[in-house]
Parts: sequence; structure tokens; C-alpha cells
Amino acid sequence: MTLKALIIDDEPLAHKVILEYVKDVDFIEVVGQCHLATEALSILKSKHVDLIFLDINMPKLTGLDFLKTLSVKPIVIITSAYQEHALESFELDVCDYLLKPFRFDRFLKATNKAFEIFQFKNTTTSKTSTIDVTPEEATQLFIKADKKLININFKDIYYLESYGNYVKVWLGDEFHLTPKTLSSFTNQLPENDFFKIHKSVIINRLFIDYLEGNFVLMKNGKQLPIGKKNRAAFKRFIG
Repeated sequence: MTLKALIIDDEPLAHKVILEYVKDVDFIEVVGQCHLATEALSILKSKHVDLIFLDINMPKLTGLDFLKTLSVKPIVIITSAYQEHALESFELDVCDYLLKPFRFDRFLKATNKAFEIFQFKNTTTSKTSTIDVTPEEATQLFIKADKKLININFKDIYYLESYGNYVKVWLGDEFHLTPKTLSSFTNQLPENDFFKIHKSVIINRLFIDYLEGNFVLMKNGKQLPIGKKNRAAFKRFIG
């Protein structure tokens, strides 16, 4: 499988670097280049694109504003000289954030991550990504990850985190990425233990360390926000 890539950057040197790096990555093919985000819109209409290498600070339309115009997004790797846009970028579900100038090893790590997501998109449909369990068997679930069906006990799940059209199922400090939506897990998880504290996060009460303000600290050290609309119900949930 090969990712069809588009480079969007107003700096010619940035194009040159990416093109040079791509020569040594056999699963990426650059099918288009443009120096303005506005030019990319027409390319996306005429060509199939799986991956975008996207700069942020560009004339007329910034990279992040460009992303917000897309109803269906390819996989995106940000390539920027400014680190202050990283948080907003990840909120838009980008795959990775490369801070210029970046070395080949860091580029390879980002593209490997993109290829992993690409493989998930090209596996079987979400209908086969899980095996439903009956209420009597509701101590575990199966998810599709790494081309395998993985059996996970509810008691091992710290929390579930939405990641675009995927969900990260966190087991301690590690996670499995599965091609599902967060809402599809709602009826599979025991309601006495799991609670949706945010539109993008469902947590297991067994792994709550403590609450502070509008955040939950989990036993793996992760701090998670409690959505404004969920706070009152969450307080009732934990008693």
C-alpha cells in the first residue's frame, strides 16, 4: 500500500527537504505540490490524496484555517517552524507535528505513524472491528488493532479517547488504536464503572486518582478535562 501525498508549503526549501526524505520512504508517493493552501482545494478535488504535509503560516489562508474548511480530511502531518500551534493542531486531529528544521529520523517516525493510520483505514469496515458481547459476557470486548482482534478486559481499560474516526483504548501508559467512534462503545461498557466526562473521553472510575477543579487525574498520570455539560452528572456518578 502506498500513501498518495500532497505538500502544502510556501517555502520552496521545505518542498525540497520533504521530496528528498520521501525518496527513502517506499510507502509514500508525492502526487501534488502547492505553495498556497488555497491552491490545495482544487488539487484535492481532482486527485486522490491520503496524506498532507502542511505548513501553518502561509499567505491568504493559514494551514489550520485550511484544515477547518475540509469536511473530509486526509491524514495530516504539520510541518512548521512555530511550536505554539501544536495544541490547536492536535485538537484538529493531525497525525503528527514536525518542528522545522526536522531530521530524517523524526520524519520517518511521523510517516510511519501516518502509514499505521492509513492501514487501519484500508482494513475491514467497522462492522467487523468489534465482536459484540451479550450482557452475560460483558466483562470484556474485542477491538481490531494492528490487523488483529484483541480481547480486552473492562477492568484493564483506563480510559477511551476519541482520535478523529478512531479511538485510543488506553491500558495504563499504552493504547490500542481502533477504527471506531467513541459513541459506538457506549452500550458495550458497564455503566457502573465507565462515564463520559467529555465529548472525546470515557473514563473508568477504577483508575481515577483524584479530582482537582475541572480535571480528573488518572492513575497513569494523565490529566483529563471534564466537560462543562458533564460536571454535575459526573459528581453524582462518583458519589
